[in-house]
Amino acid sequence: MRLSPQRSEWWMARKRRWTVVLVPHDSEPSRIVEVSYSLLKIAASVATVLVGTALLFGYASLSQSIDLSRTERLAAENERLASQLGELHGRLHHLSDTLGALATRDEQIRLLANLEPIPDEVREAGIGGPAGTTRQAPIGSELSRRADEIRVDISAMMRRANVLAASFTEAADSLENHRERLAAMPSFMPTQGWLTSNFSRARYHPVLGVARPHEGIDVTAPVGTPIEAPAAGKVVGSGWEAGYGNVVTIDHGYGIETKFAHASKLLVRRGEKVERGEQIALVGSTGLATGPHLHYEVHVNGRPVDPLRYVLPEVVTD
Repeated sequence: MRLSPQRSEWWMARKRRWTVVLVPHDSEPSRIVEVSYSLLKIAASVATVLVGTALLFGYASLSQSIDLSRTERLAAENERLASQLGELHGRLHHLSDTLGALATRDEQIRLLANLEPIPDEVREAGIGGPAGTTRQAPIGSELSRRADEIRVDISAMMRRANVLAASFTEAADSLENHRERLAAMPSFMPTQGWLTSNFSRARYHPVLGVARPHEGIDVTAPVGTPIEAPAAGKVVGSGWEAGYGNVVTIDHGYGIETKFAHASKLLVRRGEKVERGEQIALVGSTGLATGPHLHYEVHVNGRPVDPLRYVLPEVVTD
């Protein structure tokens, strides 16, 4: 039977053998091993399968090890974040208490500043405080939920702090204006002496001998007794005036002016600024006067008023 060329090559390949000579290092004789080509192919195939299987299991083991390491790192990171969120949560509670104390003080300051209280719906803008965390949830979603709650709380507290900041600014402006207004009030007697004539719409003039308005008060004192500015202001007049003699006039702002007449000596000049308690003149009897005294007037928006209305008790003049 005659084989085709292809089958003949296949048959020859099956019959082909490999001879392996094993030469030991000692005196033992060499060994000759004959291995068929088919057996080598089977051995190579098995080795390939074994190596592939080993590589596959090695990759799976390495991948699992990497995943476990990554999971451990993520768990540790989540624990750290949970601890930080818990600490931040506690600080927010403390901050909420502090804002509450500031709100109480703000109410007191607004009362002193003569301002209306802030409506509750405005003052309580965004209040709610840090929320609790009693609901059980997976660690990832739990951290996300707590972070969202803290973010909302911080935004609410920022709005509340902005309300308080605006209120404090308004109160400070009002108190400053109130302080300046109080500084402009002629709140004490400008000289030490005896009150000898009150404010009156009609009074018998001791020199002219006729009834006429007395637009101030008279305080009798020795010549040279200091006359002090009863409030801060600017000198708008300093000189001689008919009937009044030596006169100092001070503009205190807010429509308030004071006049000091019959002085023996003037200590300030027109245009100067004076503070409450600063000496501006000395008692005398210049002009139409029967003796040494201070004639003291207070004008509000150009109209004379009783100076005693502004004089506070001595215990509160400071």
